[in-house]
Amino acid sequence: MLFEHATRNLFFTGKGGVGKTTTACATAVQLAIAGKRVLLVSTDPASNLDEVLSTPLGTEPTSVRGLPTLFAMNIDPEAAAAEYRERMVGPYRGVLPDVAVASMEEQFSGSCTVEIAAFDQFAQLLGEPSTTQDYDHVIFDTAPTGHTLRLLTLPSAWSEFLEENTSGTSCVGPLAGLQKQQAVYAQTAEALRQAQTTTLVLVSRPETSALAEAGKTADELRELGVENQHLIINGLFEATDVNDPVALAMQKRGQSAIAEMPESLQSLKQRQIPLSARAVMGIDALAQLGSAEESVQPTSDGELPTSDLPASFGPLIDQLSAKSKGVVLAMGKGGVGKTTVACAVAVELAQRGHAVRLTTTDPAAHVAATLAQDALPNLTVGRIDPGEETEKYRNEVRAAAGDGLDEQGRALLEEDLRSPCTEEIAVFRAFADAVAEGEDGFVVLDTAPTGHTILLLDSALAFHKEVSRQTSQVSDSVENLLPRLRDPEFTNVLVVTLPEATPVHEAAALQEDLLRAGIKPTAWVVNQSLLPLTVHDPILKQRQLGERKYVDEAVEQSDHRTHLIPWLIEPPTGLEGLRQVAESSNPACC
Repeated sequence: MLFEHATRNLFFTGKGGVGKTTTACATAVQLAIAGKRVLLVSTDPASNLDEVLSTPLGTEPTSVRGLPTLFAMNIDPEAAAAEYRERMVGPYRGVLPDVAVASMEEQFSGSCTVEIAAFDQFAQLLGEPSTTQDYDHVIFDTAPTGHTLRLLTLPSAWSEFLEENTSGTSCVGPLAGLQKQQAVYAQTAEALRQAQTTTLVLVSRPETSALAEAGKTADELRELGVENQHLIINGLFEATDVNDPVALAMQKRGQSAIAEMPESLQSLKQRQIPLSARAVMGIDALAQLGSAEESVQPTSDGELPTSDLPASFGPLIDQLSAKSKGVVLAMGKGGVGKTTVACAVAVELAQRGHAVRLTTTDPAAHVAATLAQDALPNLTVGRIDPGEETEKYRNEVRAAAGDGLDEQGRALLEEDLRSPCTEEIAVFRAFADAVAEGEDGFVVLDTAPTGHTILLLDSALAFHKEVSRQTSQVSDSVENLLPRLRDPEFTNVLVVTLPEATPVHEAAALQEDLLRAGIKPTAWVVNQSLLPLTVHDPILKQRQLGERKYVDEAVEQSDHRTHLIPWLIEPPTGLEGLRQVAESSNPACC
């Protein structure tokens, strides 16, 4: 069992793609088998609990097939927002004039309403014990690190904002609805800090970047007063064939990453889970996770057709290089390698003589580490720093709107600028400015994980209105962002994924969101694939065989615009390492 002495509440968090859902589901299944009554909740906008548990789920607790004491549910942010809006506006329909009701609906149209509504449901589960009193354990499968930290800080952030705001309104509309929840939010914050009842489980892969992210998370959680932390290192590989260079390199990379893990993680209770030969799906597989060695089915080379693999990464670089300017967006689920793809594209375009600006909107900001401080003519590297952009935005709003206000008016303006939504507005505007730079050369953006990225894209008009509410000065970059993103000659969206079930399915969902927004992806990039390689280790051979199904799905979803990057023996960092990405062409590729 993954947790012999589990606390009542368990949170699973970590960098995207490390296996939070798998380990959370395995823990829930194993506790239920041990006779405990368990509620498993996903707060991830891109949840795949249904797929892993083989049970259709909704927003209410649903019994999991085969385990009558295990219940699971998804917190759907959009559904929660719709319910929240109607709860706030509904009582006034037919009472107030239509124009007043329309004004209220407009107040609740922003992205902040989605976030606070989802948190509102989360707080009900954690902050009101009566809602989960029928369960021995409540397990939260949380979203990627940046979202999780924001979720965990919201109790104190919104509580402070409610205490200081005297105007009665905010970017999420009238505060009366939020004030009613203030006591629940305070209880939620306290529940997170109680070591006797709550454990924060940091999940990581045995990779340097994932462990670094986990270390940063551990420090930030301690600052929030969350001390009871546990570390799971998921997918640790041990080679069984000493003549397989890929297997030996994979084993060495994992061991090195663990040996050099941040000090903040070394003192934590730790559990290592071996790399599984197959995708961990269904009750039986989840029940066995972390226990005895799984059986590995023998495979033969004849089972793995390789003559029709998707095109290698090089031709995609050629396609992009044929354009003289524009924006390249590397998008996808966290942990799939967006940073590597973005850096490789930027390096190759710069080497071909193009002026390239590489920047990131990712709070984790791994670009500098990937480039390893190397310099290259024609290439400049930057970052959209949320703190700097927020302060810059606040100062501009004060200068533009504060001079003509009296003391009370300036006080109201300061209250508005202290809203937790202000940072999102500031980062959005910086994102628009970065896209605008594509008019003068190439701009390559290493974007945030899927949920945050879609929030930025889908909320363009809502943010535009929010900016206009605080200042009449709306920049050209904001005005022209959506037309630029919808222009296939200007914007090139690369959907990055891994040859695994969840990343491919979430990439398909991302593509649907983009298409609804009028943005057509240029291509899909399947990263870290074993398919083009010759491997002998039985676990790697079985994983290689399992990849084919998901690569075929990617090819179909992308309308045969899929490109493959093989798993590289040398990590793709620094200029030389990134050159491998573009040069790792598969001779059998079409």
